[in-house]
Amino acid sequence: MNDFILYFKMGLNHVLDFNAYDHILFLIVLAVVFSFNKFKKVVYLVTLFTIGHSITLALAAFEILSINMKLVEFLIPMTIFITGIVNIFTAKQATGGKQNINLVLALLFGLIHGLGFSNYFKMMIGRAEDKILPLLEFSLGIEAAQILIVVGILFIGAVLQNILKVNKRDWILVCSSIVIGFAIQMMLNRVFW
Repeated sequence: MNDFILYFKMGLNHVLDFNAYDHILFLIVLAVVFSFNKFKKVVYLVTLFTIGHSITLALAAFEILSINMKLVEFLIPMTIFITGIVNIFTAKQATGGKQNINLVLALLFGLIHGLGFSNYFKMMIGRAEDKILPLLEFSLGIEAAQILIVVGILFIGAVLQNILKVNKRDWILVCSSIVIGFAIQMMLNRVFW
């Protein structure tokens, strides 16, 4: 049980670490197009991201996959940037409920984000024979933290749209634009060539 709590907390901290806010930024641009009436879809979104994240963590833990970390560190903000751009170009459709592209982005970009944490995860589990259980425990922590963040984003969106009467399209455009600004700065800071 202590190991479960340890890895679960590490998963929580991985997402909720404000010093490594790229994960939070990605969740913001993924979830901003949704509202509470699409909560089931939001859970799919979070779970698909966790699955993608876990696949590459597992591949790295079993030393099946190794990739240039400077490239990965650049690709992470690029995934944030791309998702934000998709939001801007589809903001009008998102108000009608067409957010399926974000489900695909969640899985694909989860793979990239998992690579970004793979070296640390390998050090965390060391030479342990059982790598699957720590990975599942860690992934549950990631899932829980992501749901917390997404619920927060949905709550802020609901307050802005229902109480302050902000247009959903405007909420998506402004939020995505702010996150794009952060992503551009991160990409510039992580240029690897």
